[in-house]
Amino acid sequence: MPEVLEAPLVVEFPFTRSLGPVQSAFLTGLRERVVLGVRTGDGRILVPPVEYDPVTAEEIRDLVEVAPTGTVTTWAWNHAPRRGQPLDTPFAWALVRLDGADTALLHALDAPGPDAVRTGMRVRVRWAGERTGAVTDIACFEPYDGDPAQPSGHTGDFENPVTGIVAPARLDYTYSPGRAQTDYLHALSDRRMVGERCPSCRKVYVPPRGACPTCGVATSEQVDVGPRGTVTTFCIVNIKARNLDIEVPYVYAHIALDGADLALHGRIGGIPYDQVRMGLRVEPVWTEGARHPDHYRPTGEPDADYETYKELL
Repeated sequence: MPEVLEAPLVVEFPFTRSLGPVQSAFLTGLRERVVLGVRTGDGRILVPPVEYDPVTAEEIRDLVEVAPTGTVTTWAWNHAPRRGQPLDTPFAWALVRLDGADTALLHALDAPGPDAVRTGMRVRVRWAGERTGAVTDIACFEPYDGDPAQPSGHTGDFENPVTGIVAPARLDYTYSPGRAQTDYLHALSDRRMVGERCPSCRKVYVPPRGACPTCGVATSEQVDVGPRGTVTTFCIVNIKARNLDIEVPYVYAHIALDGADLALHGRIGGIPYDQVRMGLRVEPVWTEGARHPDHYRPTGEPDADYETYKELL
């Protein structure tokens, strides 16, 4: 048995969202060192604010300033901060109910160690030196033994309000494809495509999953498939992805390889995007040193009959 593969994998993208009036005021307030909550129909003050009452679902816009001081309601110690977290030294994640609020805000609490943190301890906001209108304008919370701060009564009206944010999203982890897909990837390195046959329903799955999703039984019988196949359905991509050197528009398709009972994904090339169609017969195109096909191109064969792939859409 070949060793099961594993490799580090990073999924990263910028998350862009527009802001409604409540979130806009909240983040603009942080930029101006003001913490705003919102008042619900039953009089509670929610921080961070939401745009709809969690009880009645009614829209709420009654903004209320709360104090930058508060009380820890619960916490957990973070021994090993990760990339992108608020502090690069060990800290506590804490839920802090700010004075004047009825709900708690999650953020980092800078403390010398877990013995210095307790439920009920008093803390205050430590503001970031440079603020742009994001939750990171609160650098963290810090222990505080003074009197509760008094809010100024800000109404939430600001010049140059923040109307949108771009937040980086990143996930680092080690991925292992398992025994079945390890075999699949090793075959791809030899420019072969293999699936596994279910011993019960006899369907061949590509890429193999190690078990039949229909019958729930393990699969181990390896079957060579393709390399040619049929386009079962497709989409035309008109938005260019970052770090992907492919000109738009292009076509991404489900392709049922000959002998397979499950369609896989692949880009279609070698044909104008507006001539790609269901039933188009295609074959893989490999580039030098690649471990998988770069794209699929038409074979020149007649289109496949719909009845031969209708169950693979």
